Amino acid sequence: MLNCRKIFGFGMLCAVAITCGTVPFCSMEAQSQGLPEAPAANLISSAAQTPAAPAQTVPFPMPPMPHLPSSMGLASANYPKLTIAQAEEMALKNNPNISVAQLLALAQKQVTREVRSAELPTATGAVMAVDANQNGRIAADAQSPYDNPRILPRAAAGAEINQLITDFGHTGNLVRSAKFNAQAKVDSERATELDITLVTDEAFYAALSAQAVLKVAQQTVEQRESTDQQVRALTKSKIRSDLDLSFADVQLSQAKLLLLNAQNNEQASMAALNDVLGSEQDTQYSLVDETNNNPAPAPDDAEALVKVAFAQRPDLAALNEQYIADQHYTRAERDLWMPSINALGAAGGEPVRSDDDGDLMKSSWFGVAGVNVSIPIFNGFLFNAEEAQANLQTKAKQQQIRNLRDTIARDVRTSVLNAQTAFQRIAVTEQMLYQANFALALASARYKLGLSGIVEITQSQLSETQAAIDNANARYAYQTAMAVVRYELGQ
Repeated sequence: MLNCRKIFGFGMLCAVAITCGTVPFCSMEAQSQGLPEAPAANLISSAAQTPAAPAQTVPFPMPPMPHLPSSMGLASANYPKLTIAQAEEMALKNNPNISVAQLLALAQKQVTREVRSAELPTATGAVMAVDANQNGRIAADAQSPYDNPRILPRAAAGAEINQLITDFGHTGNLVRSAKFNAQAKVDSERATELDITLVTDEAFYAALSAQAVLKVAQQTVEQRESTDQQVRALTKSKIRSDLDLSFADVQLSQAKLLLLNAQNNEQASMAALNDVLGSEQDTQYSLVDETNNNPAPAPDDAEALVKVAFAQRPDLAALNEQYIADQHYTRAERDLWMPSINALGAAGGEPVRSDDDGDLMKSSWFGVAGVNVSIPIFNGFLFNAEEAQANLQTKAKQQQIRNLRDTIARDVRTSVLNAQTAFQRIAVTEQMLYQANFALALASARYKLGLSGIVEITQSQLSETQAAIDNANARYAYQTAMAVVRYELGQ
């Protein structure tokens, strides 16, 4: 025991050699210094209670460790609580992209009414009153330079009616095309809602993950502050060397850097969530974690889900409806060569008229009815070009549908694979965290008993911190992956 003290005083290397190679050294030294010997189950917690001894001379100056508030960045109990369902509801209500999609859908419905108006009758009323000098004529008129029309005083009123009888499918196909385009806008609105829901879920789970990592960082700082205090007490008691204290200080600094990064990520994730919710304010929420500790496994049959996606994806439905609309529009362009038959009628009265009308107006009222047939003959191949353009656009839309179906099939398979991998990561990270905690406990006990150096315990702390972060991220990464699967299925 005396020899041990004497050798211990020779230098740091000797102290390390004796500490690592002699099992009872730490307990012997503790007894010689008047320190209580702690059991191995308490790890190195008893070292913080050792009385202060004259500090050894440090060969280089040690800067003071900065103090970080442990509560910084965490959601306070005073913040309003927010569940993921409430977040989705707020996003769908406040996000301007939803309003844009709704307005575009309503505007397209008005286009349908505009096109259908050609099938309904049109009525035009007219009231005219003219006063002129007797036997007057328009002697100079740029519109009719060779006419000298007489101007007769009169007052009359009448109405004209024009009704399309048939144009052999042209207007009907235009109406059907407009209807399918309107339905496509409705499906596009649903697709926009799914986009906003997915972005909201991703932002919500990212914020939960950032808060979980922040808690891990705070616990890491607390753990390493305790370790640093314990090693500092052992160093002051000349049981451990300054090298151990340096390693402990470095580990504490790294933990505080981790905490700073975690605080920044937590605030950034909350800002991203506010953006998705359509809020211009920096509102802080207390996010409610409704994830199950034992979540259901990811789906395993991707091919069956591909068929579900083909039937439910609103963007694919919108593209199919646009394709059908283009088909009807192509038929409408082809029907431009067909005749157009319209019925016309006019009726009115002339209570005030000139006596100079003579036999031209024996009655004070007038009425006429007739049928007009318009037959296109030649217009410089305009109709041919319009039909060819519409047909080519329809074929292009068909290829877009094929491309989207291929993309959907790929994305569904990829999302299912990602969800399966994310689910497996949960079990792996839980096992890794358990093993890291066990390794840290053993390393702490070995360090207390003098069986190992500071490097072993610092490496164990690093592994434990990384395992805790990976486990926290894995839980929410799986929830995000399942949200992507639901989006790919159109749910």
